[in-house]
This record gives sequence, C-alpha cells and structure tokens, in this order.
Amino acid sequence: MPDLSPGRCVGTSPAMDGSEIFDRALRRLRRDRAARDFGDHAFLIDHMADELAERLEAVQREFRSALILGCHDGRVGRRFAAPGRSIVSADAGHAFAAMCGGVQCDEDRLPFADASFDLIISVGVLDSVNDLPGALTLIRRILRPDGLFLGAFIGAGSLGWLRSAAMAADMATFGGASPRIHPQIDVRSAGDLLSRAGFALQVADSERLDVGYGDPMRLIGDLRGMAQINMLQARSRSGVGRAWLTALFERFAGDAGPEGRIRETFDLIYLTGWAPDPTQPKPARRGSATASMVDALRVKPA
Repeated sequence: MPDLSPGRCVGTSPAMDGSEIFDRALRRLRRDRAARDFGDHAFLIDHMADELAERLEAVQREFRSALILGCHDGRVGRRFAAPGRSIVSADAGHAFAAMCGGVQCDEDRLPFADASFDLIISVGVLDSVNDLPGALTLIRRILRPDGLFLGAFIGAGSLGWLRSAAMAADMATFGGASPRIHPQIDVRSAGDLLSRAGFALQVADSERLDVGYGDPMRLIGDLRGMAQINMLQARSRSGVGRAWLTALFERFAGDAGPEGRIRETFDLIYLTGWAPDPTQPKPARRGSATASMVDALRVKPA
C-alpha cells in the first residue's frame, strides 16, 4: 500500500525558510497515475464542485473569464461552463492538463499575468501545495479587481480512522509510527490564510461527510484514484508488506459495525474571497455605532 494523505501542514512558508513540504515531482506523478481512472473515484471532487457551483449561482453578476485551478479530467471545467464564459484550465499533473487542453503548473508558481481573470475556481488541490500562502497571494493578484475566488479541499479532521489504523499497524509491525498521513488545514487557519493573502470579504467554512467502507483497500483505492496519497518529502520509505496489511485488516475487523463497514470522515473546507476593489462594501468605522451593545443586551424588567 502506498502512503496516503490529503491535507497540508500549516506553518512557515517555504518561501521564508527554503524548505519544501511536498515532493513536487512525486505530486505530478501521483496525478498522472490517477488520470486514467479518475472518474471512478471522483465523488469528493464532484461534491465539492457542486457546492461551489451553488455558491456561484447565488452571486448576481456575470463572470466572463475563468481559471480552473486543478482541472482534473475536465469535469470541474464542465461544471462551471456558462454561455459567454471563457475557461482556462491548469493542473500540476501533465496528464490532467493535457486532457483539458490546459497549462501544467504548480499553484504556487502560476504563469499568468496580473488581473487576467474575473473568476478562479480551485477544487481538491490546494491542500497539497508547498507554499499555500504564496499560492493564495498569486490567485488574488491574477484576479481582476472585484474578481471572485472559490476554493475547496479536504481539511483537518479527515481520515480519522485511517490515521489511527495506520499508526496501529506501524506499531504492531515496525514498533514505531511512520509519517503516512500528514497534518491538515483547519477552517480557522484557512480563513487566516485568505486574509493574509489580501482577499476582501473572505469567508471560510466547512462541511463533514461520512463515507462507509466495507474494505480498507477500497478506501485506499479511492484516495489513490483521487491523487490524494502521500506526497511528503519526509514520507515513510519503509514498505508495508503482508504483516502490515494483516494488522490493518485486523484493526478494520475490530472497528467495523454490525454491517461489516467502518465510517471514514472527510472534513471539506470551502473558501470564498474577492479581489479588493474600491466599490466593495467596507466595514463600519470603529466607534461609529449609534446604539449601545450594553443597552441592546440589557434584560428589561417584566
């Protein structure tokens, strides 16, 4: 079994300390290998794209020029196609980019000029970017003033069962835990990153999905098929072998419910941010309120 992990460790930007959290070449390879059968495992990508599409439909304005950042097999671009809207596709994987007639690039190394798009959509990729603060800053820069960014990815709290089961299998087989599933971004950190990148009217929220699995290898297969397996530079180099898999299946048998299934959790993070523009509403000046909060909350006698 390959090491697995959606998510990203939040910390010092690689641009600041020279480190790289993720192996860029391995990330591209993972995406290329997932491309052929991606549609068989894309349920989370489809769900997140549908959620973002609903949010976009609620915005009462037209967007003529869109960038799909993480185009996968083209399904995200098709979900956001609209009359009069031009779409540019980009992906870190060569195979995905080629399938969409798009650009191959990493999200923190975007090759687009400032103010190129009025809409940017990213689904399921920002959680494995080396310099996420830098990527969000670039996204904001290539948006036109008052342009909209919508993003979604798998966040903190996800894969709780697999994290625990993999650690137990490591301890039983090797006598110590290996870095197989790395830390993930929580919704509060995601909101802070939007603010740090200079977005206006930013919102970060989350949603939890529970998915039933009757076989741990099916869970692993879905993660592999979505290109969500471990890409850490410091990932475990030890193979898992038959003993490790035996320990994993024993843990599964012990945790499965009466129907023979476990419930795996996916916490999905959604981001909304606008490129600043003078026409946007501004928060009220501090101290400008005409009513007292103390008076508003005071309980009146019966």
